[in-house]
Amino acid sequence: MKQSQHRSRQRGFTLIELLIVMVILGLLAALVGPRLFGQVDGAKIDATKSQLSSIGTALDAYRLDLGRYPTTEEGLAGLRVKPADDAPGASRWRGPYLPKTPKDGWGNDFHYKAPGDHGDYDLWSGGANNAEGGEGNDADITSWEGTTEGAPAADSAPK
Repeated sequence: MKQSQHRSRQRGFTLIELLIVMVILGLLAALVGPRLFGQVDGAKIDATKSQLSSIGTALDAYRLDLGRYPTTEEGLAGLRVKPADDAPGASRWRGPYLPKTPKDGWGNDFHYKAPGDHGDYDLWSGGANNAEGGEGNDADITSWEGTTEGAPAADSAPK
């Protein structure tokens, strides 16, 4: 009989033991969570830079075939849809040049302008806030200068 009483006492955890475990898990989550979210933000920036490079390659292939970059009006959709038959170089179109219309790391459309203020074309992401300028995750990521730290210089901001 003593054995059965002894076994019933050792079957589960006490309320205090469960509370201690929950406090420890909470502390670990509070310490580790922010570090993980920081890595997610960095991954979004890296993915956006990679997408900019891929789009740039597709734009260059388009230019090689048609002799020009898509116009601002055609936009990046011009890399997926054949231009009108009367458009310059339309007969040489060998696209689509991208499998789908790309989005930046935050799910926003890229901004495109041709001719650009910084070269043949300007291609950029508005960052997490999808707006001009900003700092950290909100900073613009551009094809002509990469990630800006803080707000871009006044002469380098997209128009």
